[in-house]
Amino acid sequence: MNETFGDMGEFSLIQRITRSVIAGPQVSVGPGDDGAVMSVDGALVVSTDVMNENVHFRTDWVSSVDVGHRCVGGAVADIEAMGAVPTAVTIALSAPASCRVDWLDGFTEGVLAECAKAEVSLVGGDLSSADRLSIAVTALGQTGGRAPIRRDGARPGDAVAYRGRLGWAAAGLAVLTRGFRSPRALVGAYQRPDVPYGAGLEANRRGATAMIDVSDGLVADLDHIAQASGVVVDIDSGTLDVPDPLVAVAHATGKDPLDFLLAGGEDHALLATFPFGQVPALWTVIGTVQALDGRDPAVFVDGQQWLGARGWTHF
Repeated sequence: MNETFGDMGEFSLIQRITRSVIAGPQVSVGPGDDGAVMSVDGALVVSTDVMNENVHFRTDWVSSVDVGHRCVGGAVADIEAMGAVPTAVTIALSAPASCRVDWLDGFTEGVLAECAKAEVSLVGGDLSSADRLSIAVTALGQTGGRAPIRRDGARPGDAVAYRGRLGWAAAGLAVLTRGFRSPRALVGAYQRPDVPYGAGLEANRRGATAMIDVSDGLVADLDHIAQASGVVVDIDSGTLDVPDPLVAVAHATGKDPLDFLLAGGEDHALLATFPFGQVPALWTVIGTVQALDGRDPAVFVDGQQWLGARGWTHF
């Protein structure tokens, strides 16, 4: 199919996106009106993510289906990180008029597949022309009467634990950057995050004191908790699982495999602090929260302040 966005026109494209949308039980008005209408249990949680071509993805590295998965997964992970239940997303897509309609079909396929996986509804959005692809996703969630889990609640004596994958997407990006496509598992991890849906609510129910998703890198994101909470966090590197594919890519690229684990982002694992004895069974404990004792808030690794790679920053 060689038909482009310019050939089809805005409203036909919107109809093409929304024709397969299935609304969840909270949605009384979905796509097609001036606004969506939903019921909310407890407080409303809202987060917005932006993905830009050649900044967050390259079309020769990820398919349009992958982009659909990535944009929904990354946005919904922020709702999970608040300890809330994700319910819906809106998506604003900007694209050149020359963009092909079959790209849109793949993107929509990925969006709806990830929405189904996350158990959220696509309830609206916008479509605009632009020089390059740009996608803004707003994710919505509800607290169900529970307090949200913020970044500023970590306390000395808490355990630090994560759920999900660490370093896989970063290793996949390193492979792609060098023009290769294997190990396939790592490249796939970069192309589509494996968000641990439901783990945010699980952490909330087990008394998590602070939480964040690992989008920029373990050290970088954990430092947000340290700064907000006024604590030192110490990671025990011996607790970090280093899968064989990461070791192989590290050796091939001259890197320390720990760099992928500590500085690699876009896996969207959940990272939380818990009172000891309350860490859920499927979470992996990797460190402790300590009092400042004259130190500035920081992330330590094996008792030393980490001075290596920290993760992604835009500016």
